[in-house]
Amino acid sequence: QVQLVESGGGLVQAGGSLRLSCAASGSILGINAMGWYRQAPGKPRELVATITRDGSTNYADSVKGRFTISRDNAENTVCLQMNSLKPEDTAVYYCNAAKTWDNYWGQGTQVTVSS
Repeated sequence: QVQLVESGGGLVQAGGSLRLSCAASGSILGINAMGWYRQAPGKPRELVATITRDGSTNYADSVKGRFTISRDNAENTVCLQMNSLKPEDTAVYYCNAAKTWDNYWGQGTQVTVSS
């Protein structure tokens, strides 16, 4: 099992910034991609950004140019720097770690952007 612990959510005004962090522990051997997903009330969970072990990144179109994902393989952490936040970014953000046959999720951290 992989345990994922997120931190860094909160309330921010539109145009502001937040940084989310996620630390992985447990059976971390074999983790390939790590990333962030989000779920707003009444909507399905959606991809925000992912990063592979070699540093290849993928972003949702809605966050390109505003969010940056980074990863420290030695520390088993993944971070999401969120700039120029918009009210539509309000959601619960979930950390994800993917192995070949398994997916692991954190408990989620609330991000609220006020207009």
